Parts: sequence; structure tokens; C-alpha cells
Amino acid sequence: MDKIHDVLILGGGPGGYTAALYCARAGLDTLVVEKLSAGGQMALTQQIDNYPGFEEGIDGFTLGERMRQGAERFGARTLLAEAHSAELTGPVKKIHTSEGTLQARAVILATGAGARPLGLEREDEFTGRGLYYCAACDGMACRGKTVVVVGGGNTAAADALLLSRLCEKVILVHRRGTLKATKIYHEPLFKAPNLEFHWNSQVTALLGEGRLSGVEIRQNETGKITRLDCAGIFVSIGRSPATELFRGQLELDEGGYIQADETTRTSLPGVFAVGDVRTKAVRQVVTAVGDGAAASHFAEEYLAGLDASH
Repeated sequence: MDKIHDVLILGGGPGGYTAALYCARAGLDTLVVEKLSAGGQMALTQQIDNYPGFEEGIDGFTLGERMRQGAERFGARTLLAEAHSAELTGPVKKIHTSEGTLQARAVILATGAGARPLGLEREDEFTGRGLYYCAACDGMACRGKTVVVVGGGNTAAADALLLSRLCEKVILVHRRGTLKATKIYHEPLFKAPNLEFHWNSQVTALLGEGRLSGVEIRQNETGKITRLDCAGIFVSIGRSPATELFRGQLELDEGGYIQADETTRTSLPGVFAVGDVRTKAVRQVVTAVGDGAAASHFAEEYLAGLDASH
């Protein structure tokens, strides 16, 4: 493919399609490359209640499709393809995909980050049906019920505290004997009256018919297996950013996320990072959307500078 696009956006989640909407509206030739469907991780969420403008909430797949349609209304195009490698240096960047090599003067990376799975049988079956990876996104689905949180880091601690305000009972299962979370979380966790701890334990099986109804956990020291009845399990054992394609080209932080500040600029000129893939404090649909708007502004500014220099 010899065509050189103004902007190529890798990833069709909320950050990617917001960037596409703004870029296309600004008259830039804009192409979104997405390997599955619009929405990214958001598309797996059955009910989103914390995105403004939808008083009854909306499912993630529908919201993703609306974002795609909004961007395409102004001329952005979508290519369903999987990226295999990237060349991000120089004035023309190249993305090698399953549909051929694509070229663009600016690239916006919106490849996202996936939650680390438990690696258990039936995990895919129960995802969105009692098994969740984001308490802020899906906690309301289990309001007033008993839930399990797996993990012991800051995310697990924050999720457990959030759920303790929504749910009747929260059971925190951690494979170690102490929390990895920073000290600021310890006192409120131990003071929460409806929070129960299972230390040195791991979830070994997911139970239920059609929807999760319980889990089995194994105590590491004794080997004892216990069944816990619950309406939901929240997996908070870390996230993996989709940055393998960019290693050695872009500056990444210790967690593998792309180093990019609120301008979304990365360590390479003309390359921007938005949404869950970049270093940031909060990863939500609404913050990804904000990133997309910022990236389009700075991409447009970057392209104007290129044009002025010729």
C-alpha cells in the first residue's frame, strides 16, 4: 500500500475512536486499525454506568459501535487487521499488518492493556457473567451481594474498598500472607466490617451453571480446599499493556506502559499514546476519551509543523 495517511490510529477502543473523530473532523486523512471490533476491552463490559450522557447506562459493545460510527461520519475509516510490527522513526511511520503495510505521517497508539487472567478453566465462559476485571466498571452488577476479590496489590485493595461500600460481603483472596498494597490501604481495609481475608490462598476452580455462583480456593500451606458461594469474582492481579510491538523504539515505564504525559506525546516525534496503554493514574473509558481528544490536537499541531517545514 503506497498511500500515506495523515494519521494512523492503532486500536479501536474509546481513546482510538475519539482521536479518530477529532482528527477526521479536522480534515485529516484518518485510518483506524482494529483487530477485533470497536470498543476494545470496553466491548466486554455488559453494563457501563459511569460514562456521562447515558442515564440508564449502556453496554460496552454498543458504546464502541456508536463511537466508531461517530468517527466514520466525518470520514475516518476502519481496517480490520492485526498489526505484526511497527517502524515508528522518521517522517513516515510504517505499520506492518495482516492486510499489508500501512504508512502514515503521525501514529496514535491506542492498543490498550488487558487484565491478567487467573488461567483457570471456564474463565472465558464466566467473563461478564459473574467474573470481572474492573470493580469500578462492574461493581454495581453485584450490589448487595457477596463477592470475591483476588489479589493483594494496590488495585486489589482499591477494588476491595470500593466493593465493600456496594456489596454485603467482600472476601479478599491473596496468595501471600501479607498485602503488597501500600500502607495507606491497610487501615481502611482491616477496619471494613464486611471484609474477610483468606491469606496464603489461591482460587483453583470457578463454579456455576451459565453464571458464576461460587469458587473453590486452596490454602497453600495445608492444601485444604474451601468452597465460597459468591455472586461475583473480581480479578485484580495486574494488567499487561499491549506494547510488545514498540519495545526498543519507545520509552516504556517499569510496568511496560508507554511513557507519555497529558499531551500524549511519546519519546518519538509524531507518535502519541492514548488510553490504557500509556502511563497514567486512572484508566477508565472517560479518561481514554480525554486522551483521544488531546492526541488529536497535538497530532494536528505536529502535522502542521511538518507542512510548514516543506
